[in-house]
Amino acid sequence: MVHRTPLVGRAAELRQLTEALDGRSPGIIELAGAAGIGKSRLLTELCALAAERGMTVLRGRASEYERHTPYGLFTDAFADLDTGPATGPDTAAAAPVLYGVGSPGATGVAGAAVGTERFAAHRATARLLAELGRTGLGLLVVLDDLHWADPASLELLDHLVRHPPRGPVVVAVARRDRQTSPSLAAALTRGVDTGTVQRLDLGPLTEEACVGLLAPGLPAARAARLYAASQGNPLYFLALLQGQGGGAVPAGGLAALLLDELTPLTPAQRRTAEAVAVLGDHATPAVLALTAQAPDGQLEADLAVLAHRDLLRPGPGGSWSLRHPVLRAVVHENTDHRRRTGMHLRAAAALARSGAPAALRAHHVERALTAGWDPELAGVLLEAAGQSETTAPASCAHWLDVVLRMLPRAPGNAVRRRDLQLRRARALSVCGELRESRDLLRELIAAVPDEDGGGVRAVAVTLCASMERHLGDYPAAVSLLRRELARRPAPSPADALALGLELGSCAPHALSYAEVREDVLRTYRLALRLGNETAAAAALTTVALGETYGGDPATARKLTDRAAARVDALADRDLPDVCESLARLAWTEFYLDRYPDAERHADRGLALARRVGPLHLLPHLLLCKAVVRMNSCRLVSALELCDEAESIARGIGSDELLGLVVGNRAQVLLAALPPGDATPLAIAEEAVALGGSRSSWWTSLAWCVLSYAALYGGDHERARSAMLRAGGGPDLAGLQPTMRPLFLEVLVHSSVAAGDLTDAAGWAALAAADAERLGLPSQRASARRSPGAVLAGRGEPGAAAERCVRAAEESARAGATLWEAQALLTGASLTGLAGAPGAAALWRRGRRLAEAGGARLLTGLADLFPPPAPGPPAVPLLRLTPREWQIAALVAEGLTTPAIAARLYLSPRTVDTHLSHIFRKTGVTTRSALAALTARRLP
Repeated sequence: MVHRTPLVGRAAELRQLTEALDGRSPGIIELAGAAGIGKSRLLTELCALAAERGMTVLRGRASEYERHTPYGLFTDAFADLDTGPATGPDTAAAAPVLYGVGSPGATGVAGAAVGTERFAAHRATARLLAELGRTGLGLLVVLDDLHWADPASLELLDHLVRHPPRGPVVVAVARRDRQTSPSLAAALTRGVDTGTVQRLDLGPLTEEACVGLLAPGLPAARAARLYAASQGNPLYFLALLQGQGGGAVPAGGLAALLLDELTPLTPAQRRTAEAVAVLGDHATPAVLALTAQAPDGQLEADLAVLAHRDLLRPGPGGSWSLRHPVLRAVVHENTDHRRRTGMHLRAAAALARSGAPAALRAHHVERALTAGWDPELAGVLLEAAGQSETTAPASCAHWLDVVLRMLPRAPGNAVRRRDLQLRRARALSVCGELRESRDLLRELIAAVPDEDGGGVRAVAVTLCASMERHLGDYPAAVSLLRRELARRPAPSPADALALGLELGSCAPHALSYAEVREDVLRTYRLALRLGNETAAAAALTTVALGETYGGDPATARKLTDRAAARVDALADRDLPDVCESLARLAWTEFYLDRYPDAERHADRGLALARRVGPLHLLPHLLLCKAVVRMNSCRLVSALELCDEAESIARGIGSDELLGLVVGNRAQVLLAALPPGDATPLAIAEEAVALGGSRSSWWTSLAWCVLSYAALYGGDHERARSAMLRAGGGPDLAGLQPTMRPLFLEVLVHSSVAAGDLTDAAGWAALAAADAERLGLPSQRASARRSPGAVLAGRGEPGAAAERCVRAAEESARAGATLWEAQALLTGASLTGLAGAPGAAALWRRGRRLAEAGGARLLTGLADLFPPPAPGPPAVPLLRLTPREWQIAALVAEGLTTPAIAARLYLSPRTVDTHLSHIFRKTGVTTRSALAALTARRLP
């Protein structure tokens, strides 16, 4: 039976954990605190409570010494999966993807077949957990020592935080505060913010808890000394109690106290304990006997002694482990270096004999390495890298790095070193480590001679330029590509094709599409000449996007048709290398109002990117699908897509990419949150800050989003200045031509709010001309709304309402339901203000569309200002804008300026400015007169 120390001083935390088992709190629980503070003990109690309820309990623990074994944490948790409750067909289908062929406990996720996609493993795990929860009385998954988890396990946990398993499933994790990576801490914090994670911070125990429950009857003076030395840490308190009766702490601190427990052991018993520390979770008797070189019959006796002293504890499958990770670390680090190296070497051999995959053996090989090159050991590491290339690219990159450090820097190894560096750079790029990949590629390019004929240089330059581009350094990418294309001897046709495609991808970021049009067309013709259909499709998507961005929809539509036909004709196996083409095509179709096509190609790109990567393409595809769903008023799913994109982007390290993601999230939140919520503006400000002083397509979009957020926040002057900053000045040359009518709408409204109707009319006329040239329904709708705002400002609500109704029709034609609802609600307000019939019908239709799509901004505004009852209009009120009418109505209710400002989320100064305009238009001079005039029009 496993020895359990008493649970001390954690009654409040245990109550919160019980609430999670009852389903009364988030299903993911995070315990954070220092080493030895009691996290594992609390989790043990949680496991006992869950087992008493009949729940299935799976428990895994990460290890300090296996931090590069892919999915090691989850492998450990699912070690007993085959002994649990019966599983359904979904579980059976998911298990091979997650755990490889054979027993889950034998090889774990690290033994999965080569080529298994890591994102499929994430989804399969969520399905598996949900199925296990449904087949029994619930499921508890405990993941301990999360701060030591391998990158693949952390990536999987992040997926579970964003997409918690459905059903009676509780996931409890424990980590040390000071040893947690920023990315892990950020992922869990986002879970706390979104309500999927409940955090419990464990602090020191009180003296009463430590002494009263761990050492009852201890003399008061000695207890006080022990407690003071332990600083309330129960593990330290127990070690002091057992090892140093007087409470004096030796120079080595806790490590010395724990090592004192090894003093009575015989050399053979100590070797066995050291071998267990080396093997970790794989210390089965067969492997342990070979690792410790224990004589026949001796191992069993030594294990019995160590278990009696509570140094070792039994585990699943006949395995053994040291009683605490801190003890394992102390024993491992204090084992003689030569003996420890030999043990790791024998452990690798013993695991190989038992059929363990290279990924498990690689850890021991790395620990056994000496200064010299060993081809056999390097072979194990390369095999492990190959096994984890698609399932855990971060581990793949690590093993390749170990081999590169082993490989002598001799001239004869130069070609092999370059190949390994390129392979590692690819792995780094796939797992999102763009900066490290770029730096390695720069080193590789500098080492490759100009006359290199093997193609390594061109491949490295292409990949390096892609990293520079995704990190936002477009000039560096263009310069690198131009220089390589001009190199003599010239690159091979195949290399020139790859370089040309990457050069086209840099537009319209560092340079206009017109500057690379001929380069891309030349690349397209080269692809046709070489018979490379995937490259030809990639080139066509680049051309189509370039022409679309440049504002030539007629040409763009024809090119998009051709690009889509080529892409659709390709099988999935032909697309991984040009997965970015699907992202470009989807964005192009979105800009051309082809929402169903855009979502279809984004979905195909997402399926491929999740299977084969690279990771940095996922945010682009997720965002494209998100903006389609936002415009078609499906805001709940749009926000989920943005959240997933942000989670990925924050781990990649590209401010440019993160700015794009954050900006789009702010745009979705603007429509999804109720009126007056300041969150979208704050997030848009973050997007602009991430862009810095750079000038690019994405930074311009961030400023456009900030402009919209300021407009809806009531700061019209800031909205105007932000949009002018996005456009690069009054000529607005920096705005995307295809979207310019929509962006001009901000300038129209801000000018109307400032009382400058001449300026507003000028912007509206420019929008109308652009929309006519573009011929896109979504932009024509915007161009209808803009003159409507001007007419409303002139006191012509009837004519303004007619423009809004026409705008709603254009939006419906484009499938832009969000904008249709907005136009209908604005039209309803103006129709009611004009005293014309039909306001209520427009209001009901617009509100229904907004409510169905989760557009709380629009439903909030609709509910705040329903259409007035039918009746003759008060003529002076016809000249008021919708905002001015809202303020006049609140004056009629008796609200003061500060109260009106609070109700409408405006500043008092803005309210007073509107009031001055109202007094001028209506001819009244007092608030009471305005109230009397307005009251005649209120329902």
